[in-house]
Amino acid sequence: MFNFPTSKAQILLALPLLLGSVYAAAPAPAPKDAAYAYGSSAFNALAQDSYAVRALKTPEFSTWLEGKYAAANFPLSGGKTLLAGLAARKAAIAAASGDQRDQLAQDTAQWAHTFIKKILPNFSLERGYEFAYAVSSGQRQCLLQSLLISALLQQTGLDAGAVMVWQNDKGQESNLGHVVALVRLPSGKAALLDDASDPKPFMTHQGLLLRDGDAYRFVHPVYDGEKITGFKRPDTQKSVALASARPLDLAYLKSQINYYRGERTDGGFMGAGGNYAGKSTQTGLAQSAKFLQQAISDDSQNALATYVLGLVQRKLGQNVQAKASILAGVKLYQVQGHLPAGPADALKWAQSN
Repeated sequence: MFNFPTSKAQILLALPLLLGSVYAAAPAPAPKDAAYAYGSSAFNALAQDSYAVRALKTPEFSTWLEGKYAAANFPLSGGKTLLAGLAARKAAIAAASGDQRDQLAQDTAQWAHTFIKKILPNFSLERGYEFAYAVSSGQRQCLLQSLLISALLQQTGLDAGAVMVWQNDKGQESNLGHVVALVRLPSGKAALLDDASDPKPFMTHQGLLLRDGDAYRFVHPVYDGEKITGFKRPDTQKSVALASARPLDLAYLKSQINYYRGERTDGGFMGAGGNYAGKSTQTGLAQSAKFLQQAISDDSQNALATYVLGLVQRKLGQNVQAKASILAGVKLYQVQGHLPAGPADALKWAQSN
């Protein structure tokens, strides 16, 4: 029989069970490849969801992207349309071998980097994560640009997908504050980080969140020049083989899109305009909470969404729920291998109230 906690310490320890069981009891997402190649049903569903949320009806995303490809004057050899060019490049990569094959893959990743920056010239933290705003306003942000680069590269047969960044190329830490594309070279000997937020495509960020087998894991890449040859865990210092490290799956990416919707809601967690330009409102915070709860429903292992929901609940005056969310988020960070400064400070608040 469960004994109901009576002391303050017992209550704090029991909060994730009593009030946060939605996080603790939810099963981890099934291990899946991050398969959302351009033109696939998974890719189209991401675009359609964005259109629905932002009330955009036309043009259909692939129609828009094909038009941008035609107008960009930056084609892949072998096809007048984007799909034809990608198909021709897939055949060329498959026909090549050895170092030539790896070089062709790297050249394709560089093409995708330049193409996305060219057709989406407006970087926007507030709205650039939405497919709909790419079409209506030419906006992009790190998640969308990495997802688009990965989708294009997947259509050429390359092993590519989005990963989160928690330590940039200079070693500066953030709470999963950036997204890049991880591209594995066909030889399997190395991988590259394709970052469309930088003028050059291949960056050497020092901390990533990716999948290690079935689990999300904080890691430090091991570099040989710009090429990643393996990874090391910050918590145990154990090595993670390049072959077992995978990009984030579709469940996490869907969750992260809803996370950004919650973070950037006007009057919500980030304030008016979604950029700290003014105060939050009760209505905005409630909308932030709704998107963050959807993010957790998409992927119960999203530590960032779980923790930030706690911050939103605290702003709403829902302190009991906030403690449960913060404790649940902290537990996810710890299991995944790193506790950033923000969640560590929030944990102190949860333990002292």
